[in-house]
Amino acid sequence: MDLDTYREWIGRTEQRTDLVTPAPLASLSAALDREDPDPAPGTELPPLWHWMFFTPRALARNIGPDGHERRGGFLPPVELPRRMFAGGRLEFRHPPKVGDEIRRSSRILDVTGKQGRSGTLVFVTVRHEIADANGVAIVEEHDIVYRDHPAPDAPQPAPEAAPAKAEFSREIVPDPVLLFRYSALTFNGHRIHYDRDYATRVEGYPGLIVHGPLIATLLVDLLRRNLPEARLRRFAFKARRPAFDIHRFRVCGRRESERRVSLWTRDHEGFLTMEAAAELD
Repeated sequence: MDLDTYREWIGRTEQRTDLVTPAPLASLSAALDREDPDPAPGTELPPLWHWMFFTPRALARNIGPDGHERRGGFLPPVELPRRMFAGGRLEFRHPPKVGDEIRRSSRILDVTGKQGRSGTLVFVTVRHEIADANGVAIVEEHDIVYRDHPAPDAPQPAPEAAPAKAEFSREIVPDPVLLFRYSALTFNGHRIHYDRDYATRVEGYPGLIVHGPLIATLLVDLLRRNLPEARLRRFAFKARRPAFDIHRFRVCGRRESERRVSLWTRDHEGFLTMEAAAELD
């Protein structure tokens, strides 16, 4: 692992521009089984739905074997084969709206490495600022983790039991249709989400992996369904254990105070797969 070379990417920047259009909003509403009104000019972009914009634009000839763009562009050329969205922290200052031109300024904040029980890990932290005509609307930091294929005799991390008491929850069926639709809406070509042969035979997973951003979106969707008048100000989430399409899971929440809500996902065995915290206005 050439960590010193990877760290040369710290400070690298990228600028993108996009337009908030109604079709992706209507499509994600359908994928999440929401009966939202048809979006129109001026409709606010719900929290985390900005992930459907600024989608990847790599030419087909530049796609790597895992379905992502070959490494070494904006992100460092980490050679470890597995890549996952590990978590993130977001601040929502005001919602962009349908019809708005939005601009994303991105910067590599940090690149770190460590030796875990299952092998080598590299973490890349990226900061995005998304602005519209009224200024910065969303500030986001997200963590990407790269890891090696685990050795057959590598110890598995002990799972953590999910919290027992939820104030509200909802069962999710992460079938291949949901995973495909979310991949399509975010133009995410990562094959672990839709190519079962690749996910099981090449990367060694038991099934298709549910996208980390999709799980985070489902947690915020649970919040919107149960506290429809609340406005989300900050949201932080961390993936703790993969979720696969072969089992249902539950998104859960509990209000800790007037402004703070704990959110988490519980798999079919009762283990924690993602934890999150929401701060409301």
